[in-house]
Amino acid sequence: MKFQNPIIPGFYPDPSICRAGEDYYIVTSSFGYFPGIPIWHSKDLVHWKQIGHCLTRESQLQLEGTKISEGVWAPTIRYHEGRFYMVTTNEKKCGHFYVWTDDPAGEWSDPIYIDQSGIDPSLFFDDGKVYFTSTGTEEGIGIYQCEIDIETGKKLTDTHFIWKGTGGKFTEAPHLYKINNYYYLMCAEGGTEYGHTEVVARSKSPFGPFESCPYNPILTHRSSGRKIQSTGHADLLQAVDGSWWAVFLGVRPVAYPYRHHIGRETFLAPVHWTADGWPIIGDQGTVELEEEAPNLPFVEWENSSNRDEFSNAYLNDCWTFIRSGVHTAWSLSERESFLSITGSSDHLNSKGYPAFIGRRQQHHTCEVTVSMEYNPHNEDEAGLTVFMDDRHHYDLALTKVNGQMQFVLRRQIGSLIDEKYSKPIDCTEVEIRIEATPTDYFFYYRAGNEQWNKIGEGETRLLSTEVAGGFAGVFIGMYNYSLNKTKAYFDWYEYDSKE
Repeated sequence: MKFQNPIIPGFYPDPSICRAGEDYYIVTSSFGYFPGIPIWHSKDLVHWKQIGHCLTRESQLQLEGTKISEGVWAPTIRYHEGRFYMVTTNEKKCGHFYVWTDDPAGEWSDPIYIDQSGIDPSLFFDDGKVYFTSTGTEEGIGIYQCEIDIETGKKLTDTHFIWKGTGGKFTEAPHLYKINNYYYLMCAEGGTEYGHTEVVARSKSPFGPFESCPYNPILTHRSSGRKIQSTGHADLLQAVDGSWWAVFLGVRPVAYPYRHHIGRETFLAPVHWTADGWPIIGDQGTVELEEEAPNLPFVEWENSSNRDEFSNAYLNDCWTFIRSGVHTAWSLSERESFLSITGSSDHLNSKGYPAFIGRRQQHHTCEVTVSMEYNPHNEDEAGLTVFMDDRHHYDLALTKVNGQMQFVLRRQIGSLIDEKYSKPIDCTEVEIRIEATPTDYFFYYRAGNEQWNKIGEGETRLLSTEVAGGFAGVFIGMYNYSLNKTKAYFDWYEYDSKE
């Protein structure tokens, strides 16, 4: 039986995994988006369902003024004695912290902070002790560790520099495990780019000294022509049947030179142990888009609808805001089966709180359509955006210029902005469509029962990480910009994969 990678497509990077009985849970980074840290559930390691977010309150997550590629990233999830713990870093605001819950689909605690510098934190429970491990720079870039009180987050030991890595740049993303009387320290090296790798070392003590694996790197696609690139930032898990697996990030670049725009995604591969006790991920450190499935009973979740008609009393878990959900005025109850979004004076190119509700683009080839009712004042605009960050996005919106309603297609790449306007229209009920291919976006609109009108296109490469920089991926979202707090009413949003 085969399965397809990535197991969680789209901008869901830095995966961490844990097992609670026969259930598996993954968390991924969210950076400058709110709510923070998506959490996923599976019974078979292949089929995953999002069950919520770990950080859903502003008391847990402050993102004011952060860039899209700042915020929170590199979470670790662990399960210990009936309780789940998620630790992450909000480097620009408060540093390392963790939250806990007894119900991973429910609310998580307020943050408990840890006084240790650096990024990429992890927790390890062993023999009544809790070790906090992270990447730091005090004595050189490498891995630092202390023991903490899990109730308070207070350090019980000094911080120790435990491993500098194998010599690759940016030794980071540490995870510590105890397997067969050895403590294994698994880390990423090479940066989360095309030279990304995963390496491992082991010791008889959690504080070292650590012996480097002779087969390092145990996962990498550097300097290769494989369809998956940038593999690394892995986490290790033993399944209920005794088999070993790793989740890790990777990208699926398009065209050449390589470029990727839908973000770093979550992949799965088997782990094999050598005769001398070292883990190797995949086939001698390489993985495929199609892999042999775990020997676990498949449990497929009921497919969520590609079309959201906004008929629930709550937003589905796929929806995300920029920096805060509190500052965006929205409602599912103002009009039955409509999502209303009140316009914000913060535009998409600001570092404030634009009125944006979006979801990740998860397929290179897809189609997104919305139905919207909107009666703008002059200079108001509402519609759909293909959004990488505040300086790299394509927007198709209904606006009003000098008293005439028109559609505007805006393409912003860095400091360069291009705008194209449609002919005037006389209808407040409109539909907007974006067709995505691996290399291009095509933008369409129609008013009332008219035929679709193509207004323009934009290249995916100009929204890629290679152009925009940062660590995020593309969202396709609804937005509303207005100095008059004009409301836009979205009847439905449809996302169709064409793959």
